[in-house]
Amino acid sequence: MEVIAFVGPSGTGKSYRSLIVAKENCADGIIDDGLLISNGKVIAGTSAKKEDTRIASVKHALFLPNRYASEMKSALKKSKIKKLMILGTSEGMAVKIANRLEIGPIKQFIHIDEVATDEEIAMANRMRLEDGKHVIPVPTFEIQKDFSGYFLHPLRRFQPNLDIEEKTAEADKSIVRPTFSYMGDFIISDEVIVQLAIYEAIKVDGISKINNINVRKTNHGAHIDITATLNYGCNIHSVCKTAQKRIRESIENLASVNVRRVHFLVRYLNVE
Repeated sequence: MEVIAFVGPSGTGKSYRSLIVAKENCADGIIDDGLLISNGKVIAGTSAKKEDTRIASVKHALFLPNRYASEMKSALKKSKIKKLMILGTSEGMAVKIANRLEIGPIKQFIHIDEVATDEEIAMANRMRLEDGKHVIPVPTFEIQKDFSGYFLHPLRRFQPNLDIEEKTAEADKSIVRPTFSYMGDFIISDEVIVQLAIYEAIKVDGISKINNINVRKTNHGAHIDITATLNYGCNIHSVCKTAQKRIRESIENLASVNVRRVHFLVRYLNVE
């Protein structure tokens, strides 16, 4: 397995550009913050951005805990990756990762300032410092389970000067805001979810009243059970389906909480 590295200080846009850099250098595998990524899928590992503290995140990214190193070494041996690109904040970090995973030597170092302008790097740094946002170079559905309850949404577009030919490439990134963000803790209460659900539901034609809402949070996201009163004569299936879609989209877009299900129980019909 040939190994190269893409390096630059934290918050300069490495993960954002990693797919382009990997393609230009014919790398079919990427190691980024504890994840092994190939063909737009997470093959192994868990994101270091899930750790509760910055120190723990750095240790995770370096595969210092033995369980992370063992899992990744095993996955690399089983994979069919021919050329691997390691992302690191410096050449030294990339070398440490390669040594920890017993791969290498690193044959080429690509620096962020070789592929991004000063203005683009500064913009990426502002995004990190002011908003606490991080990019993970895989589609949102690939990491949605592991990041349930975190700020999470797809990165829909490139800057014009970074556009590439594949139509699907623009969706191959996700933005997360981890718990060790500069912005502090990110907490969404159940009451927020309940109020968003009520707000969206009562706007749907055919729904007369929301009688009760129960929110249950799991490791995979929120389960929402709703008891409602509908207007007599409406298409019950269509009304409930529309409400389910609106509630799911509103909560995921505004509260950034994964919604695993929205169940409707029609208890009453309003005949007035």
